Amino acid sequence: MEECHIKLPSLVSDLLGASARRMLKALAEGETNPVALAAMADKNLRATQAQLCDALGACTELKPIYRRLLKMFLEELQFIDQQISKLDQELASLLSRHDDAVVHLAEIPGLGVDSAQQIIAEVGAGAATFPSAKQLSSWVGAHPGEEESAEVSKSHRSPKGNRHMRRILNQAANAAAKSKGTIFEIVYRRLVSRLGHNQTIGAIAHRLCRLIWIILHRGVRYEERGPSVNAKTRRHRTNRMIRELRNLAARGASLGT
Repeated sequence: MEECHIKLPSLVSDLLGASARRMLKALAEGETNPVALAAMADKNLRATQAQLCDALGACTELKPIYRRLLKMFLEELQFIDQQISKLDQELASLLSRHDDAVVHLAEIPGLGVDSAQQIIAEVGAGAATFPSAKQLSSWVGAHPGEEESAEVSKSHRSPKGNRHMRRILNQAANAAAKSKGTIFEIVYRRLVSRLGHNQTIGAIAHRLCRLIWIILHRGVRYEERGPSVNAKTRRHRTNRMIRELRNLAARGASLGT
């Protein structure tokens, strides 16, 4: 993009998102009008039409070789997406007997069916390998350690542990902190002014790790303690996750036949 003098990445936070993909696909197929390309963006995109037109202005002189390279990149990206989708469906099929555990984990704010399946694939449906939440946290590398007091970490060294699980927990912690009306939003607001964003997310990730162990090891369900979550909201979220699991299982079965 930079070599072509197309400044789209500076205006679109996710270059692989729906808006950017539509514009890039049209560009690869020969569209040269910046106004027509900018019109393909979603209305909720922060960048204005004028800004997008300016960023895409160089497309009028884009050389054919760059169009071919862009088309090849998009085709490769589509292939990778298809492979990921197949793997997700296979994972859902393999974990179908643990659907209850998947749903129970996915009820936690910040987690969903996909992340719940990945966690169970790493630690097991009952987290039986880990006798305590502390041991699971230590294995993941999310344990605060001996140098942490009152949730303030005095050590800034990167912990050892399972990097894949830490990535899932950090992503979930960021999402949980933004979940309106949940206890995690309250915890984030209470700690962020003192710890900063990164350490606060680490503290929430640690809480999530302990919560995951409790839910898997004891077979209990998540109970929200936040102020604005009611039974109807929880029921709606649970039903949506069950539908998602059934759809994944159905697609997986169709692939196997």
